[in-house]
Amino acid sequence: MNENKNNKAEIQPVANCDQMAIEKSIGSFILTIRGQQVILDRDLASLYKVETGRINEQVKRNIKRFPADFMFQLNDDEFQNLKSQFAISNWGGVRKLPYAFTEQGIAMLSSVLRSDVAIEVNIRIMRAFVSMRHFIAGNAQVFKRLEDIEYHQKESDKRIEEIFQKFDVKESVNQGIFYDGQVFDAYVFVSDLIKKAKTSIVLIDNYIDESVLTMLDKRERNVAATIYTGKISRQLQLDITRHNAQYPPITVNEFRNSHDRFLIIDDEVYHIGASIKDLGKKWFGFALMRDITAMEIINRINGVH
Repeated sequence: MNENKNNKAEIQPVANCDQMAIEKSIGSFILTIRGQQVILDRDLASLYKVETGRINEQVKRNIKRFPADFMFQLNDDEFQNLKSQFAISNWGGVRKLPYAFTEQGIAMLSSVLRSDVAIEVNIRIMRAFVSMRHFIAGNAQVFKRLEDIEYHQKESDKRIEEIFQKFDVKESVNQGIFYDGQVFDAYVFVSDLIKKAKTSIVLIDNYIDESVLTMLDKRERNVAATIYTGKISRQLQLDITRHNAQYPPITVNEFRNSHDRFLIIDDEVYHIGASIKDLGKKWFGFALMRDITAMEIINRINGVH
C-alpha cells in the first residue's frame, strides 16, 4: 500500500451545516488531512458494516486501482495528532497506522466491494462530499476572513510580546538615575539584583538598619550575604542577632574605609549612590562597573593588594 511518512500536515475536522443534514452522519467522518478531504478505513468499515481488515484486504488485492491520490497511510505524527485532537481513546491497540481514502478512492471501492450495503453507502458518501464542497465554496469568504483574523491576531501577539521585551529592563539596564519619590521603583530595582544572585552578595554601605537585612532575605537560601558597614551599634547588633536566629544568616562586619556604596552580585560590582535604606528619598544614580572585579574589591577589604 502507498505510504508517505514524510508528508506531515495538520489534521482538522470539516464542519457540517444544515444543508448537509441528510448526510450528517457521514459528514462527521470526513476529515482534512494533507489538504485533502478523506475518510479513514475504520470509519468506512463502520459505514459498510464490515471489518476494517476486509476493506484493506480487498484494496491490497487491487492495489493498482488505488494510487497515492486515491489512498494513503497516515504517518505516526499524523495519527498521534488525530488522537489528541479528537480525544480518541479506543485506538490504543491499533497495530497498523490507518489508511485514508479520498473521494476518488472511495468511489473506486465500489468496484471491489460489491455488496448492496456498500453500493448504497457509497452513493451517500459521494453526496456528502458534494455537499461538503458546496458548503466550503459558499462560505469561502467567511473562511478567508477567519484566516485573516487569525493571522492579524498572531501578528498582534507578536508585537505585544516585542513591546514587553523592550520594557523588561531587569537584565538590560546597567546604569541610570532614580529621582526623589521613586521609592518603590528603586526598591524593586535593588530587589531584582538581589534575587538574581547565584552564589554571593556583598554590600558595602556605611549606614544600614533592619530594613536592609529584610531586603537581603529576598536572596536564594544558598546565597551567602555579607555586609560591610561603618559602625555596628548595640541596637544594630541586636537586630542582626534576632534576624540570624530566624532567617539565613547575614554576616555583618565593620569597615570604615569606603565613602561610596557598592553592591556586589556574584562577580558584578554596582556603584550605588545612596544607602540601601534610603532608596528613593533623594536623587541617586547607579552603574555597573565593568572594569572592576568583585575579587579586587574583596581583596582590598581584606588588605590583600
